[in-house]
Amino acid sequence: MIHSFIGDLGHISIIIAFVGAIISAIAYRITAIEKNELERQNWKKLARGTFIVHGFSIFGIVCILFYMIFNHYYEYHYVWSHSSDNLPVYYIVSSFWEGQEGSFLVWAFWHVLISIFVIKRSDEWEANVMFIIAAVQAFLVSMVLGITIFGNKIGSSPFILLRDAIEAPVFATNPDFVPEDGTGLNPLLQNIWMVIHPPTLFMGFALCIVPFAYVIAGLIQKKYSEWVKPAMGWVVLAVCVLGIGIMMGAYWAYETLNFGGYWNWDPVENAVYVPWLILLAGLHLMLVQQKSKTALKSSMILLVGAFILILYSTFLTRSGVLGEASVHSFTDLGLSGQLLLYLLFFTAIAIVLFIVRWKDMPSDKEEPSVYSSEFWIFIGSTILVLMSFQVLVPTSIPAWNALLSNLGIESNLAPPADAVTFYTKFQLWFSVAVALVSGTTQFFYWKRLNKENIWSTLSAPYVVTLLIAASFIILGNVHQPSYIVLLTASIFSIVANLHVLTRFTKMKIAISGGAISHIGAALMLLGILSSSGFEKVISLNLSGRIYNSEFPEEMNKENVLLFRGHAKKMNQYNLTYKGPRLTSRDIDGYFDKEKVKSKINDPYHAIVIDDIIVNGETVAEVGDEIQIYNENIYYEIEYTDDKGKSFSLFPRVQDNEQMGPIPSPDIATFWNKDMYTHITNLAVDEDEVEWTAQDPMTMSIGDTVFLNDYVVIFDGVTPLKKAPGYTIKDDDVALEANLRVLVGNNKSIDLKPSYILTKVKRMGMGGVQEDWDAGIVPSVNRELGLRVSLTEIKPKENAFIFSADTTQKDWVIMKAIEKPFISILWIGTLLLGLGTGISTVRRFKDFKNTKSTSKPKHKAEASELV
Repeated sequence: MIHSFIGDLGHISIIIAFVGAIISAIAYRITAIEKNELERQNWKKLARGTFIVHGFSIFGIVCILFYMIFNHYYEYHYVWSHSSDNLPVYYIVSSFWEGQEGSFLVWAFWHVLISIFVIKRSDEWEANVMFIIAAVQAFLVSMVLGITIFGNKIGSSPFILLRDAIEAPVFATNPDFVPEDGTGLNPLLQNIWMVIHPPTLFMGFALCIVPFAYVIAGLIQKKYSEWVKPAMGWVVLAVCVLGIGIMMGAYWAYETLNFGGYWNWDPVENAVYVPWLILLAGLHLMLVQQKSKTALKSSMILLVGAFILILYSTFLTRSGVLGEASVHSFTDLGLSGQLLLYLLFFTAIAIVLFIVRWKDMPSDKEEPSVYSSEFWIFIGSTILVLMSFQVLVPTSIPAWNALLSNLGIESNLAPPADAVTFYTKFQLWFSVAVALVSGTTQFFYWKRLNKENIWSTLSAPYVVTLLIAASFIILGNVHQPSYIVLLTASIFSIVANLHVLTRFTKMKIAISGGAISHIGAALMLLGILSSSGFEKVISLNLSGRIYNSEFPEEMNKENVLLFRGHAKKMNQYNLTYKGPRLTSRDIDGYFDKEKVKSKINDPYHAIVIDDIIVNGETVAEVGDEIQIYNENIYYEIEYTDDKGKSFSLFPRVQDNEQMGPIPSPDIATFWNKDMYTHITNLAVDEDEVEWTAQDPMTMSIGDTVFLNDYVVIFDGVTPLKKAPGYTIKDDDVALEANLRVLVGNNKSIDLKPSYILTKVKRMGMGGVQEDWDAGIVPSVNRELGLRVSLTEIKPKENAFIFSADTTQKDWVIMKAIEKPFISILWIGTLLLGLGTGISTVRRFKDFKNTKSTSKPKHKAEASELV
């Protein structure tokens, strides 16, 4: 059945939201220029009212789309493309923003929530600030309109029916056809961080509109410096949220992608990193602007630039211009023109206003002294801008190539072949400069320094830094000059900012946000240095053999081959591959994949063929039906150190029809390192393995045979009480044989093939006759490479006939990397977020106090002022 009403309601809500945003933008602009107070208030009411309607419509659209996804309305293209029945609830949430339409809606949703606070707090700035926000909302909503005007497509709606989105023969015969299931969520997004990282990142995007709107409002109203106070809190909050969102994405990459790190200098990573750097530079110049007019123009340009770069990154990732250059980019939905118009429209507004107002904007004639905080903050901001441009220019090469191609010009420019080496080489030295300046600037900010007292103030931090750095260099065996310099600079930033915390701020939290943020940033640099500069591959192939001549050289050298059940020494660990594992919403943790058999008509459910025991408790018995997540197969790797302590990791391989097998790592975290493990190759799955038949074996109880290099002992048979997918009746003959396979070290593995005789009635020459049907359930063990079946019982001869098949033993090839002290990176991230959070609260309080002191509280105070 087609649920057409819900889709129609979504379409209408989008149109209402679009129209509401346009009317609100127009009404707010008229409010700003209207001289008559009564008319002005009327227009203001209209602007607010239509924006409220717009906001409720956005909220409604989000609720409708979530409702459709959670109820599996696969007749809609968006729901079918991004979700499936088998997804856990939290991944179903992720499917909302997997596609472009959903991500635009999340962005617009955050704008609505932010606007509530802007309207409440902005007072005389409301009209022009909300004019910009409402205009941006109109552009965002246009991205999901999904209508065609004069042959031009405007937006891509998430409420398009599947039959209208794709051409398939089934719709010709059955227009109301609804698929039974969706295509599912991209396996790479099936991670808990993808539930919180995208909305956090889009909140950071959304917050960048507020400082941009204040700058534009300041230019319109010719209030060139008054905008700083009300905008400051929003800028710090945007830096905080966007930075946290970026690092969430880094941790997602660390947990999900198998390149062995958290940052790969992918174009989409760069496209978010660059505006954050520009925003951070603009924030620091705003601090200068509070004391002088030196940085007024620069701070305004940077805040505008941060928002424009957000739009530019949106164009890069969603226009398809990156093509194969990024693993993150969206496919082109035909919105390239709209995205470009979106970018150019607001860029043009900003440029025109700057040109018109430039001569009127105040600036200091005197250059700041080298002993002033303004000078050092300006130096730091300049470094941040240079950092951003070093990343921005190479990242934009695909966009420039596309532009030149459209103009009929062939371009030979290409992005860096080795992006990690290229960007790291430059960013390392920029980071050194940032660390040094962030430490030095704090002293100039909190204390007036000159030629007489500069050495007495800075000598102690310098000496402490050199002592600590020397200790780390010696103990850590650091030899590379660039690492020594980065280590020393980072330690200096930590020492200097700790000095500020204890001596100048007196540990008062309210005014310590900047120092805490700088300490966090310096710790992040130390974490990056230790985890990336000193990481150690411990899965070295010491056998002298290559696994496969077609494998890359690195794979043959830096990976270890493990046969299931056979321990192999690796560094200080003995590694044992224990076998494939599955997860289920019915069972906590991991369980043996070979204890279940998927149902033929429902791959998301399986029949238990051997009791599943977890922590000594039977959680599922033979014959039970359980739900399984069969896309994700985990491979248990047990690490046992020289002291006998062990832990298991479960790197996974996700089997996806569109993308093929996708490996994801598992990580064991210790106080001083992470053990990062992922699968690089593995034996074929049980369903695809090729078996070789062996000669039948006739055995009596107690007999011994040799099979596939193992000694096999027949211990006898016992009555079979349960069989998977079959209920044993009273008159059935059901037996289970036990074959004990000796594997060495006084260990054995049992194979238990089953044999079931069932009475049946058949029509024969003399009428209906009773007969017996034999049911054979083989016992399979990939660790041994054996499949054994009990095929016949000869009671008179006290003999049992077994058939046996052999195959290659199960194996995996895996890579393990030690990442020392990577926890310092994540601790630094938390401190950076904490520091910027403290600064956010302080700046909003400062603006609130400024508003309260600027207004008389009652008539007596007003008369005194007069």
